[in-house]
Amino acid sequence: MKLEELTGRKILILGYGKEGRATRAFLQMLVPTAVVSIADQRDGPGYLAGLEAFDVVIKAPGIPKSLLSVPYTTATNIFFANTKGYTIGVTGSKGKSTTTSLLYAILKKDGRNVHLVGNIGNPMLTALCKEQNSETVYVIELSSYQLDDILYSPRISLITNVFPEHMDYHGDVESYWKAKERIVARATRDDYFVYNPVYPRLVRLAETTKAKTMPFVKELPFGDTHIRLLGRHNRDNIRAAVTAAGLLNIPPATMAKAVDGFRGLPHRLELVGTYHSISFYDDAISTTPESAICAIESFLSVGAIFLGGQDRGYDFSRLGKIIAKRRISTIVLFPNSGESIYRAISNASYIPPYLLRTDNMEEAVIFAYRHAPKGSVCLLSNASPSYSLWKNFEKKGDLFAQFVRKHSFGS
Repeated sequence: MKLEELTGRKILILGYGKEGRATRAFLQMLVPTAVVSIADQRDGPGYLAGLEAFDVVIKAPGIPKSLLSVPYTTATNIFFANTKGYTIGVTGSKGKSTTTSLLYAILKKDGRNVHLVGNIGNPMLTALCKEQNSETVYVIELSSYQLDDILYSPRISLITNVFPEHMDYHGDVESYWKAKERIVARATRDDYFVYNPVYPRLVRLAETTKAKTMPFVKELPFGDTHIRLLGRHNRDNIRAAVTAAGLLNIPPATMAKAVDGFRGLPHRLELVGTYHSISFYDDAISTTPESAICAIESFLSVGAIFLGGQDRGYDFSRLGKIIAKRRISTIVLFPNSGESIYRAISNASYIPPYLLRTDNMEEAVIFAYRHAPKGSVCLLSNASPSYSLWKNFEKKGDLFAQFVRKHSFGS
């Protein structure tokens, strides 16, 4: 909605987390005549009652649209309706935060007036309050929740990859994929679609979109010597960012400097430390079997791995085969999906020599110190969401690092 459509209206902000608070501040600054109210899940089960009394409802991404019986808008749609800046939207099942952050770093290195916003934690409407002119560039991480009801397409849309996730929100795989594909639903011939051509679904989308299409570059224009990130998946993230940056005529030398200085984001194959000849890596962001496989394949020798969390019914068969093939000797299983992962490992005809079932991170770390082979990697990459035991993946990763350091002296 345009700002003038919000002027003088009775507005309800539905969902009052970080984005909801940013939306309220945005309205107070740019639409001071609006009468703003708040409703949140913390208000109790009746928080969705009485929506008809408002002229405009602004829904938070985490509230499924199926729960609403009235027309609504979102902060994402308000941003796209009112920005004059150049928008680059990044989505995908995994890698979108790294790709978004790296692309931002490249544009910043080139001296652009660029903002890093969206699902990565910086509300779009906060940045919009500071917009200067049409030269402003926004690099926007877009989740499937935000895309599920988006009415606009960025000037450059980028999809890193697609595999099943967030089934609890979208209901099924097809609905999830369709939400992701909405990023180019309103694209024009003046827009661009950047995609990874190894995914057939993205190739089909490239064949049907109105946007100009650009597959990831096969080779980096500055070679491989500047890459500091581990894993083939991170090389794909770099290729994605470089492809998009090329559309904005960023010189390869500038890209190389940005890539060289980029050390990755927390909880994404982050080295906690090497103690007693065991290297402990925090990949707490891993919430799917595909991401855990990418983590395993990033190292020559994984001696221990922590697996399991919230059970969303994922197919762990390929992960089980990879673990069996690599003969990972020390395995920790957390509830609730840990047993499903173990069945997949067993079905691959492999029984790990050292196996621990636990819901305690400290016990898991002590077990790894005792049994992981010297010279190997101990990997926290759970292949499942965190919510069965931890508030979020950040808390899980922080606990892992805390106990790794705590027991590094006496193990």
